[in-house]
Amino acid sequence: MEKISRALISLTDKSGIEEFATALADLGIELLSTGGTAAKLRAAGLAVTDVAEFTGFPEMLDGRVKTLHPRVHGGILHQRGNPEHRRQCAAHGLLPIDLVVVNLYAFEKTVVNPDCSLVDAIENIDIGGPTLLRAAAKNFNDVTVVVDPADYPQVLAELRAGGNTLPATRFYLMQKVFALTAAYDTAISNWLARQSGPTSAE
Repeated sequence: MEKISRALISLTDKSGIEEFATALADLGIELLSTGGTAAKLRAAGLAVTDVAEFTGFPEMLDGRVKTLHPRVHGGILHQRGNPEHRRQCAAHGLLPIDLVVVNLYAFEKTVVNPDCSLVDAIENIDIGGPTLLRAAAKNFNDVTVVVDPADYPQVLAELRAGGNTLPATRFYLMQKVFALTAAYDTAISNWLARQSGPTSAE
């Protein structure tokens, strides 16, 4: 399996990311990022490519659209051993994204506030994050996806040993993704079910 060459990092919980990203950069892995995560990595002295530069398309709609782009999802979802996928990537200039490090907007921490409005809750429903995670998890044979900082050490140890993660590790990380996104959607659904919704005057 080819070595990991490019990582996409977009985090709400940024704990430990400076050290992890520094280690990735030391291994020659290109770092893509967005918004506050990119700023934090640059503040740590790391070279970071903005996703907007990578896609050639700006962040827009108050940050609602950042990573929802074929250059991102094609880079994640193409099967590396599929000649037709590789041909299409070459034809459209799609570059591989081999490592996805993402966690989600803190919806549950937002709605636990008794003063949280429906508008505030809705704005804290992550769209791009779950989409990135599910894409990377679906393609776990070729892509490593990390949602939990507790997994940074294992991932780094395997990258240092062989340039990529082990198949069993990618499968384990994939399982964590689908458990997380299922719990996230359940939390949103449960909270919304307790709301009365907007009135006709709103």
